[in-house]
Amino acid sequence: MLETLVRKRKPVDKTLLTLMFTLLMLGLLTLFSATYYQGLETGDPLSEVKKQLLGAVVGGGAMAFTCRVPYTFWRRKEVVLSAVIGSMVLLVLVAIPGIGRSVNGSRRWLGVGGLTFQPGEIAKYAAVLLMATMLDGREKIIQSFCRGILPVLTVPAIMFLLILEQPNLSTAGTIIIVCIVMVMLAGARWKHMGLLGVMGAVVGFYYAWSAEYRRERLLSFLDPFAKMSDEGYQLSQSLIAFGSGGLFGMGLGQGRQKFAYLPYPESDFIFAIVGEDFGLMGCAAVIFLFAAFMFAGMRVALRCEDRFGCLLAAGIISLISVQAFINMGVVVGILPTTGLPLPFFSAGGTSLSITMAAVGIVLNVSRSDTSHAL
Repeated sequence: MLETLVRKRKPVDKTLLTLMFTLLMLGLLTLFSATYYQGLETGDPLSEVKKQLLGAVVGGGAMAFTCRVPYTFWRRKEVVLSAVIGSMVLLVLVAIPGIGRSVNGSRRWLGVGGLTFQPGEIAKYAAVLLMATMLDGREKIIQSFCRGILPVLTVPAIMFLLILEQPNLSTAGTIIIVCIVMVMLAGARWKHMGLLGVMGAVVGFYYAWSAEYRRERLLSFLDPFAKMSDEGYQLSQSLIAFGSGGLFGMGLGQGRQKFAYLPYPESDFIFAIVGEDFGLMGCAAVIFLFAAFMFAGMRVALRCEDRFGCLLAAGIISLISVQAFINMGVVVGILPTTGLPLPFFSAGGTSLSITMAAVGIVLNVSRSDTSHAL
C-alpha cells in the first residue's frame, strides 16, 4: 500500500520552486551589493552573504523535509497546539527585560547561543496553521460573525497584542491581514469582511496616533523630505536611491546610498538597493517575480481538493506575499515606514530558513494525491 502511494505521488510544482529559487538568487546578489563595502571595514566583505547562505542551506534542508512530510501531518491537534502554545510562550519571553534582546528601542529578539531570532516570525506561521485547522469544516458557521469569525480570530488577536508590546506593528498587522484573508477564502460574507476591515483600520490608526514617535513616523511618510533631519531621513534616502537608479540602474555594486547614507540597506530597505543598482526595470522584474510566486502558490491552493490543504497553502503564500508587497510599498513611499523585511532578500538567516520550510509545506500540497489526503 505504501509503495502504491509513493508511486502515485505527483512531483512538486516546478513553477513555484523555480520562482522561489530565482527570488533567492536575486536576493543574495542584492545583499552582496548592499553589504560588501561595509564588510570591508570589519575585514570580511562577505560576512552577511555567508550568514544568508547558511540560512539558505538550513532552509533548503528544512524545505526538503517539509516537502516530504504529508501536509495532513500539520492538521494533528498536538502539532497545532504545540506550534501555537510554543509561539505564545516565546512572545511572552521576548517581552521580559533581560530575556528579550532590545535593538533601537524594540524588544523583538531572543538569543540562543550565538543565534538570534524573532519569535514573531514563528508566530506568523503558527497563526496560519491554527486558522487553516479551525476554518476546516466550518463552511456554514463562518457565515456568522459572532459564532464563526470572532472565535477563530481570538488567538491571532492575542498574538497581535503581544507583538504590539515589542513594539512591532508591521508584524502584528501582517498576522491580522493574513488571517482576515484566510477568513475571506473560507467563505465569509462580504459585509463581515468590510466590518473587519473598518475595525482593523480604526485599531491601526489609533495605535499609530497614540505615541508621538509613531505620529511623527506616520506624518513623515506623507512628506519625507520635510522631515529629512528626523523621521523622514530613511525614506528620503530610499527615494534618492530610486531616483539615482533611473530606468536601468547604475550597475551591480555601483549605487552610492549604501555608503552610510541609507540606514539598514541590508534589511528593511534592501529594495532601494535594487532600485539604485538595477533601476526601474530591475524593480519591475522583482515585483513581477513576487506576483508570479503569489499566483503560482494560489494555484496550488485552489487545485487542492482538501479544504485544510487549500487554506494552509493559501495562508502561507498570502503571508509571504503580503509581507513582500508591504515592504516594497514602504520603500517606495506609498505606505508608512515599518520594520518589515523583504522575503528572500533581507538579511536574516533564521527568517529565511523558516520561510523556505513553509514553502516546502506548499510544495507538499502541490505533490500530494488528494484522493488519499481526504
